[in-house]
Amino acid sequence: MTTPPRFGILTAPMQVDYDDILRVWREADATPQIEHAWLFDHLMPIGGDPDGPTFEGWTLLSALAAQTQRLRLGLLVSSNRFRPPAMLAKIAATVDIVSRGRLEFGIGAGSRPSHPLARREYDAHGLPYHDAAHAVENLAEACAVIRRLWTEPEPFDFQGTHIRLTGAFGNPKPVQRPHPPIVIGGRASATLRVAAEHADVWNVPGGDIADVVRASALLDRHCAEIGRDPATIVRSIHLPVSYDRPAATRAAIAESITAGFTHLVLGLPAPYPLGVAQWVADELITASV
Repeated sequence: MTTPPRFGILTAPMQVDYDDILRVWREADATPQIEHAWLFDHLMPIGGDPDGPTFEGWTLLSALAAQTQRLRLGLLVSSNRFRPPAMLAKIAATVDIVSRGRLEFGIGAGSRPSHPLARREYDAHGLPYHDAAHAVENLAEACAVIRRLWTEPEPFDFQGTHIRLTGAFGNPKPVQRPHPPIVIGGRASATLRVAAEHADVWNVPGGDIADVVRASALLDRHCAEIGRDPATIVRSIHLPVSYDRPAATRAAIAESITAGFTHLVLGLPAPYPLGVAQWVADELITASV
């Protein structure tokens, strides 16, 4: 049986006002064709005016969770470099409770140093920036710790290579049982190994569909190595939207669905036109399925 595609939107919380994002999310919440909505997780702009406004993702997500009723919601994806994992587990559980069980927990290793506008936010906020191997190892440990904090009924100790906790305990637990879906973003082989073990959903940026398909096949192989059915991981893709060239966006949607991606996140550029959610539903979603 073919899984029908699920469509969502992403509003990057930079170079915009809170009221702009709130309007779009309220519109989307009233548009049944749009099932999920996302923010990104950066502390400074990665496009446009480098000194322009950028909202902190989890704080904004909690506000939007309280202002919506239906949408699944999350960060695509939360940087594991920004917050200690036990603290992130607490933040995410709070958002799941505020949203009454609508959180999809996105997490990734964090920005690569090859993107200078992403790299600078670590120095600007006093955050350490370790190499890629450290980041991926930390991500694997973080996923294990976060799941345990969400599910274990008693305090526990954790002694990992990078994460060490004593008397760790999560209370309250998330609304969703056994826990919110874990969405892991990234395409590097090492990150895909972590996704094979921990992800309910794997997300990748769109672009070269052949490269995306190769990454998906590599995820399949990593699943096989640990004895996991790769079909248990939903394939998710982020596709940029063109208001002026909707046909190009529809073509990218069709290409992605053909490649096996059933969780589609449509990135909306700012400024957002009035009625943009209904436009997405009519011009992109209904016209593509």
